[in-house]
Amino acid sequence: MSSNTKKRSALGKGLSALLENADTDITSASGDGIVGSISTLPITSIEANPFNPRTNFEKDALTELSNSIKTHGIIQPLTVRKLGRDKYQLISGERRFRASQLAGLTEVPAYVRIANDQTMLEMALVENIQREDLNPIEVALSYSRLIEECDLTQDQLSQKIAKSRSSITNHLRLLKLPIDIQAGVRSKQITMGHARALVSAGDEATQVDLYNRVIAEKLSVRDIEAILRGDQLSSSVPKEARGSSTVKVNISENEYVFKEHLSDQLATKVEIKKTPKGPGKIIVNFDSDNDLNRIMELLNK
Repeated sequence: MSSNTKKRSALGKGLSALLENADTDITSASGDGIVGSISTLPITSIEANPFNPRTNFEKDALTELSNSIKTHGIIQPLTVRKLGRDKYQLISGERRFRASQLAGLTEVPAYVRIANDQTMLEMALVENIQREDLNPIEVALSYSRLIEECDLTQDQLSQKIAKSRSSITNHLRLLKLPIDIQAGVRSKQITMGHARALVSAGDEATQVDLYNRVIAEKLSVRDIEAILRGDQLSSSVPKEARGSSTVKVNISENEYVFKEHLSDQLATKVEIKKTPKGPGKIIVNFDSDNDLNRIMELLNK
């Protein structure tokens, strides 16, 4: 097996597998079998990772980590790549790096690796996806970059990061939302469930209007879905008093869980509609002929 094949195989298990591979380690003594040696580097010789999908670091969390580092030191070394003489670039561990700067450290422990830009991008993104508490938009951006810049299909990405294809698709769909709504997901004003429902709300103006309603009225995901079905949440007319042609029956909790599970499995919006007398239908939405063929293949498995 070639060295490159070994690296790509290891990458599927995350950065920790790469750290056990002597082919990517320049801190190991040649021929002595020692892998994973740690170097102590001047903190001023390390620059941040331009490929890190995380751009927001909570000040309080960094301060807490900084205080811990002052007391206990850095428990888990950084991982860097060597750029030149006494110059390094972070592959992973940016929170620890920033907290160490805040703590006033002049030196930090680090694994030193050899990695070209594409390998480094994969390593950094996989590391963050698997080990950092990224918000759903940051995860989606990481998926998008891995697919576009590393020339991966969604199936290949699924195998590489050990995530289901439906999870990847659902995250990527969030990037279709207007910037205001994406910002709401980043700031935790709405959940990923809210965002997924808003993806299906129609054009951008409709999505933003409904998003503003969610914030103002503190609507749940099920409230959004009810609105999209045409239900009037604040109607003064009881459902029982409406004409039979307009009466809508709420689905049970078990039916709702099933609907969400099927939606995840098919990576598309699924609806269950029932009538008061019992009959109903399950609606599976698709965006194009290709999307329909994808769903048909999943259902035929």
